[in-house]
Amino acid sequence: MEHLPVEVIGNILSRLGGARDVVVASAACRKWREACRKHLHTLAFNSSDWPAYHDITPRQLEILITQTIFQTTGLQGLSIVMDDVDQFSASTVIAWLMYTRETLRRLFYNVQTSPNVNILEICGRQKLEMLVLANNSVTGVEPNFQRFPCLKSLSLSHVSISALDLSLLLTACPKLESLELVNPEIAMSDAQVTVELCSPTLKSIYVEAISLDKFMLEADSIERLHLRDCALELFELIGKGTLKYFKIDDVSVIHLDIGETVDNLEVVDVSNFTIIWPKFYQMISRSSKLRKLRLWDVAFDDEDEVVDLETIAVYFPQLNHLSLSYELRDGVMHYGLQGSSNLENVMVLELGWTVINDLFSHWVEELLKRCPNLRKMIIFGVVSEAKSDEECQILANFTSSIVQLMRKYMHVEVQFEYE
Repeated sequence: MEHLPVEVIGNILSRLGGARDVVVASAACRKWREACRKHLHTLAFNSSDWPAYHDITPRQLEILITQTIFQTTGLQGLSIVMDDVDQFSASTVIAWLMYTRETLRRLFYNVQTSPNVNILEICGRQKLEMLVLANNSVTGVEPNFQRFPCLKSLSLSHVSISALDLSLLLTACPKLESLELVNPEIAMSDAQVTVELCSPTLKSIYVEAISLDKFMLEADSIERLHLRDCALELFELIGKGTLKYFKIDDVSVIHLDIGETVDNLEVVDVSNFTIIWPKFYQMISRSSKLRKLRLWDVAFDDEDEVVDLETIAVYFPQLNHLSLSYELRDGVMHYGLQGSSNLENVMVLELGWTVINDLFSHWVEELLKRCPNLRKMIIFGVVSEAKSDEECQILANFTSSIVQLMRKYMHVEVQFEYE
């Protein structure tokens, strides 16, 4: 170890993660202390990493963090995540940021201060490429196009911000590629909660636990869109056909429009969602490059609607991964299996139930026939703790049916996952 260059030791210390481990390791010898001072590029203070963070006062904790940060030069990554820790002095936190801001590339910041620290003002016009901000407020964003000239990734979690400031913040990031919004508190001046965002460089957006009347996103380069646990009256995406990944999970939305952005879609993942199949199909029907389609725990607006396998086989010829789980009903199920077109390229098939009935094994058999090149099948099921005799018999019949069925498909790997 004594022959290792100090630069290499600095990289080793940077990979330890927790600041406490870095301090302990750097005490090994003079060379390691030098590596910590001059070549450490990542430092993390996380209240969940070390229980002692909760056993000392905030003032003592401030001193420890200050001493550790000020012993370094050239930090590129700084993480200060203090959940369940009392408020820090704003002046002390500002000193940490002012000391490191010229070299920082990545900042993870979850600190309660009194008064609030304006992160945007302190870290703007620097080299910051990633900003993860949690449990804070953002106010008074200036309409400055070059405030964050290098920022590529922005995450706001439990952050209070107005719709206008959020829009201006994106405008201030001319190179932004990734945006995460988790349970933001959107302040509005009128009764209707509307968010309008525009970013020509944005490639990926993840939105969770947000409730709005209107959410409009204009993103010419968007490739990934993921909505989770949201309540929206209208969601509209305006793009230029670059969208490849579309996922929606446990979302209530009256009007969903992803516009003319579907030609290059490769993945569509919909779960815990009520869909009107004709409208939904029309929205994605031009996605001839679709490779994965997942419709999981979906409910249909019309009880007579069902997923049409013939349409899927004809319009999505490159599909190689199909996942289906919804309530099976006699009559409706048979309509969904009509047609003769096979899913020639499907190699992975995922099927599931929430309430099993005798139709399920027949449905599995018919789907296997339509997938001649299948290599793997995964069956997901929900088994209640208090099972009636009838439920036990249905499950037993299903097991016997699958055992007999798979003797015809020895080349297919089968997995079962029950909850």
